[in-house]
Amino acid sequence: MKESSANSFPIAQDRGRTESEATMLKRKYGSRYDWKRIVDRRYAEQYISTTQFTGYVTLLEMDNVAAPLFMTYKGRGVCIANKGYSWLQHFPDGEQFSVTTVFDSTGQIVQWYIDICRENGYCLTNGPWMDDLFLDLIILPSGEIIEKDIDELEEALNSQLISDDEFALAWAEFDRIKTLAAQNRFELLGLTKEHLLILKGEQS
Repeated sequence: MKESSANSFPIAQDRGRTESEATMLKRKYGSRYDWKRIVDRRYAEQYISTTQFTGYVTLLEMDNVAAPLFMTYKGRGVCIANKGYSWLQHFPDGEQFSVTTVFDSTGQIVQWYIDICRENGYCLTNGPWMDDLFLDLIILPSGEIIEKDIDELEEALNSQLISDDEFALAWAEFDRIKTLAAQNRFELLGLTKEHLLILKGEQS
């Protein structure tokens, strides 16, 4: 496993929150350590600090899976997990989003999946994580942008899983990234192949 010191990443697990508050949102880890669909895997993580990106990047390589995973977008089935697929996930410092890039078995990008989150952090046991704020954006290589889980955000507010401030934060970040993506100005997407090589150890 390729790692840098965990101390170089802000450890935000319980900062300013009670234990019950910290568990309200679904915490997602780049390692996907509990994902039973993956039978054989390779995993790497690395802290990258450049003028273009600062934060943790994880790489999950699926050497074998119990069954492929398909998503349906506007009536079209898209495979996002299968033997030979890889998930590269970015956890940028101080931001309210995380980006997962899905690569197929030939190394082609299938999609970018952008989770809006309350915060990103690091766990010494399971690696980088983010606390999901429900709203998601999917960007396909064609440039098509798909909005996802708007109803889940509304339900979270109505059931008091999130505050009014968190609801507003999620929408503001969602709209900001959607605008950047539509204008082809969401620069992190252009770094995914370069960072894939770094995590694979093929580039210094």
